[in-house]
Amino acid sequence: MHIEVLDKGYVRLIDHMGSDLTVVNAARVSYAKQSPALTDKDIRLISFLAREGHTSPFRHAMLQLEVYAPLMVARQWWKYVVGSAHYEGTGDSLEAWNESSRRYITEEPAFYVPAAGEWRQAPENSKQGSGGTVSWELGEKYTEELMRYTELGLEKYEAALAEGICAEQARLFLPAYGLYVRWYWTASLQSAAHFLQQRLAHDAQREIQAYALAVLDIVKTLFPVTAEELLGMS
Repeated sequence: MHIEVLDKGYVRLIDHMGSDLTVVNAARVSYAKQSPALTDKDIRLISFLAREGHTSPFRHAMLQLEVYAPLMVARQWWKYVVGSAHYEGTGDSLEAWNESSRRYITEEPAFYVPAAGEWRQAPENSKQGSGGTVSWELGEKYTEELMRYTELGLEKYEAALAEGICAEQARLFLPAYGLYVRWYWTASLQSAAHFLQQRLAHDAQREIQAYALAVLDIVKTLFPVTAEELLGMS
C-alpha cells in the first residue's frame, strides 16, 4: 500500500507481522489454547481485550512503514518512539525508527509549502493549535513568502556544497520545519493504535492528522477487527 499525503508526502507499507488472529492467540495462550481461524467468539474476545485495557496481546502484531513527511510532522511522530516504553499501562518497547540523513545523502531537497487556501488562523482560546482558514489574499501572500524563503535557503545550501562545505554543515541553510524527511517506523499494533488515538483527535495538528488517516487505512486493511474494537473505526 502506498498512500499519498499533503503535496509531496506519503505513507508506504513495507512489511507486517500477524493479523487479528495473532491478537486472539496471544491472549488464548494463557489457557494453552489456540484458534485456527477467526470466529465470532474470537471477535468478542478482541472486543473484551480492547474494552478492558488488556493491551499486551495487541503487541504481538507489528507493522513497518516508510514515511515521507515534513520535519514538523516527523518530530511530533518521534515522541511516540521516545515514549513507547514509558506511557502508562503498556510497557511497549517494540518500536523502531531509522531516518535518512543529510550527513550522508544530498538528494534534491523537497519542502512542504501550504497552498494559499491552506493557511490557518491562530486559535482564539489557546496558545497552541490553529483556527479557521485565513483569507485567500493573506494565504497567497504567505505561500509566496515561504517559497522565496525556501528558494533562498536552497540556493545557499547548493552554493556551500559547490564550494566544498561538507554536507552535514551545508544543510544548516535548508529551512528546517518544512523540509521533507524519510524514515522507517516499525511499531506494534498497540503502539500504532496509541498514535492513532492521539493524532486523529480533533485538536491534533492538521498535517499530522493527514498522516494518521493514512496509517489508519493501512491498519484497517491489515487488522480490521482490531481497528473496529480498539479504535472504534471500521
